[in-house]
Amino acid sequence: MARGPPDEAKLSLDPTQLGILTVAALLTSILSAIIGMAGGITLLAVMLLFYDPLVAIPIHGVVQLVSNGSRTWLQRRNVDRGILLRYAALLAPGGVLGIALLREAPPDLIRALIGVFVLMATWARQWLLLGTHPERTDRNRRFLALGAVVGVLNTTIGATGPLIAPFFLEIGLTRQALVGTKAACQAVAHVVKIVLFGLVGFAFAPWLAPLAVLCTAVIAGTWLGTQILDRVSERLFVILYRVVLTAIALRLVIHDGGAWLGLN
Repeated sequence: MARGPPDEAKLSLDPTQLGILTVAALLTSILSAIIGMAGGITLLAVMLLFYDPLVAIPIHGVVQLVSNGSRTWLQRRNVDRGILLRYAALLAPGGVLGIALLREAPPDLIRALIGVFVLMATWARQWLLLGTHPERTDRNRRFLALGAVVGVLNTTIGATGPLIAPFFLEIGLTRQALVGTKAACQAVAHVVKIVLFGLVGFAFAPWLAPLAVLCTAVIAGTWLGTQILDRVSERLFVILYRVVLTAIALRLVIHDGGAWLGLN
């Protein structure tokens, strides 16, 4: 039987959890501003330490919509609308399938799979491509297919930035167009995800106050990261990011994978 939205009683966000997630939102947005990626998947991994994927994924989607939406606005003149339209075409059908899978799967299994995805995105990103070569794929078919795949993963795994990044390389985009177009594609994907979760009964209203705090932290982190971009050692920051993210991912894989297998 498919799982419905978690009980309202389980949706409460106590002050300690809100404090931890606010700091995580701030730091991960600083991370994204400095190294250009990885903030979203790190924030999701932290959220999954507290919440069922059916809660963490839609809430994460709202926060990331603010993050990617702000970058899209700043680069709006450089967005390649042809790529955006093709990418968006199959997001909704893929998302419907993804939510159906998410509602059938045990929460511990989903957390463990996200942990595996995080480890691959951190240490072996090429494995996510499953032997495909984005640079050799026709541009039109590339983004249609990518949108369909992301539609499914966006509502099951929740964070797909590391997966889609290689598909935007070597297609003649300027740096500004690449940043703006990728952000626009991710923003549209988050809009689709939020709408679909709303249609299947997820209640966003109880989360409006904490979401306002988290979104403010994301905006502040983006601004801070931009300000300190030239003063921070990117190499040290990447090392710290990998250590922290690996620890969280291993916790998801070992703890939740063990729970799903009945070992805990």
